[in-house]
Amino acid sequence: MSNLRNTLQKRIERLRALPSSPAVLKPLLDLLRLEPEHIDLKKVVELVSYDKTIAAQCLRIANSPLYGRRVTESIQAAIVALGIQRVEDILLTCCLHQFSAGSKWATDPEVYWKHSLGCAAVCRELAERIDFHEPDKAYLAGLLHDLGILVNSLAYTDEYRDVVAKARDRGVPLAEQEMSDLGFTHAESGSILATMWQLPSTVIEVIAFHHDVERAPVDHPLVALVHIGDLLCRYRGLGYGYEEWRSLDLALDPAWEQLAKHVPRLANMDLARFTMDLDAFLPKVQHLVDAVFGVKKEQCTVEVSG
Repeated sequence: MSNLRNTLQKRIERLRALPSSPAVLKPLLDLLRLEPEHIDLKKVVELVSYDKTIAAQCLRIANSPLYGRRVTESIQAAIVALGIQRVEDILLTCCLHQFSAGSKWATDPEVYWKHSLGCAAVCRELAERIDFHEPDKAYLAGLLHDLGILVNSLAYTDEYRDVVAKARDRGVPLAEQEMSDLGFTHAESGSILATMWQLPSTVIEVIAFHHDVERAPVDHPLVALVHIGDLLCRYRGLGYGYEEWRSLDLALDPAWEQLAKHVPRLANMDLARFTMDLDAFLPKVQHLVDAVFGVKKEQCTVEVSG
């Protein structure tokens, strides 16, 4: 396994198409780590304005029906209208979209982003409902958990298209088909890129072990939470664009027991009701995907001055 990982890492490092982290990503992550009272609005406006495409997307989302806002024409007004945390979420999503597989996508990119955004939203909602102490980290980890799918699409384009096609035809989890055909999963390749990008250690752990929480070297509740959020999305129509032919009983999943050790309130949660409530997320997530990725760059003609 170590030889396979070394080969995978070398292939990722040699991949010329693999970009470095987007310019805005590192300062954005630094901003996310600050306490709300320490966030400087001027710095946020400056960060948003750094990339005109991102700024235009932020304005478009602020003016979308999703938020029911009146017309907003400046970055600062959009930030005030949406709130700091929502703007950070939008920025991070836009930054990650710049890291794209282009024509090398092995799966439908809209399906991928819909799953990523859906998992992020579900993880935050779950975290808030069970009083998990870091709901914003839950959102970030949920958004990034499948980073390896992009890596595999770039590093193993032809082979990975076959993997995705087989998983779809068999109705099996994508990670299972990856391990069978490639000898590794998107969890491992994603963790390599996350390490190269120097993402937070807890996020790297989530990426590496969200499909196998029992193998995680540290019993971290965030890994278990994202595992649950990922499963909920995949079995509620926010998966990889196909139906997995498996039954799901979260109460018997090792991640549920592991998370309950850290968050006692989980034991009293009505899981069936929460699962039903996820249906309310579907149109919201679709609106966000459309707002962020559905309009071509040349259509972004809104004013981006601060």
